[in-house]
Amino acid sequence: MGNILVTGACGQIGSELVPALRNLYGKNAVIATGHVTKPTKELRNSGPFYYLNIMDKEQLAKIVMDNDVETIYHLASVLSAVGEQNPQLCYEINMNGFYNILEVARKYKLKLMAASSIAVFGQDAPKFNTPNDTVMSPETMYGITKVCEELLGNYYFKKYGVDFRCVRFPGIISSETKPGGGTTDYSVEMFYAAIEGKNYICFVRKDTILPIMYMPDAIKALIDLSKVEDSKLKHRVFNVNAMSFSAGELEEAIKKFIPTFSCEYKPDYRQIIADSWPKSLDDSIAREEWNWKPEFNELNKVVEDMIKKLKQKKFYD
Repeated sequence: MGNILVTGACGQIGSELVPALRNLYGKNAVIATGHVTKPTKELRNSGPFYYLNIMDKEQLAKIVMDNDVETIYHLASVLSAVGEQNPQLCYEINMNGFYNILEVARKYKLKLMAASSIAVFGQDAPKFNTPNDTVMSPETMYGITKVCEELLGNYYFKKYGVDFRCVRFPGIISSETKPGGGTTDYSVEMFYAAIEGKNYICFVRKDTILPIMYMPDAIKALIDLSKVEDSKLKHRVFNVNAMSFSAGELEEAIKKFIPTFSCEYKPDYRQIIADSWPKSLDDSIAREEWNWKPEFNELNKVVEDMIKKLKQKKFYD
């Protein structure tokens, strides 16, 4: 087996995917890359790391060739909220950067694992149990770029045989890395405020319901999908679901463990984005084709684990 390259390794998903992959395949078999966010000491000391601008096709190809890469996990991306503040940058990185990744995958016959998002859906899609295959009419630049990524990946699979596989994620809660400009960032920021004894001002309404996943399940989804025999897959892009809850329900769940926590709700431009997204996902196709099943589908279980991890992190930091 050849080596694995991870783009966006310093981001929310990448910072936890890289250690998981290194535990599975060995520290030298996983090449971590990043560009904007500075890598942690743990990331740099646990295996190979390169600064990589995915807009630089030559540098990308050189890293692939020099490190005998066979699989790319492409996570480098400008997220939804930041993308609305700078749609031109969002297009440049998410579209042109992804095209460079696709071309490298085509030329060197690589497997390409990608991360998509509920942002591909808009107001025209069903709000509850949004199907895997339904109308996609996103209302953000981020969502538009993710639809294009999905379509291009499917095209390269059919046209060139690129083994493209993509997980369509809900919002993600994680303890290791703070979120970086997404519309569901409140679901992580709330925890940090509670741990630090601060009041939190939430940028969506209290009754805003969105599908959310705990990071261990996000990592599990990517790795599980990568291992499936190609012959078993009828699709290339898959919804994955775990749980759905409102911002207010998250506040109350945190208060069970930290009763002094308080939260105010002052919706901003991100409320419009959240209102355009599904409230829950139908992931039956992922369950059928590669036996997807989340391990964390209860809010209280996630909250308890998150608070435990963040308290430990605060102590050691």
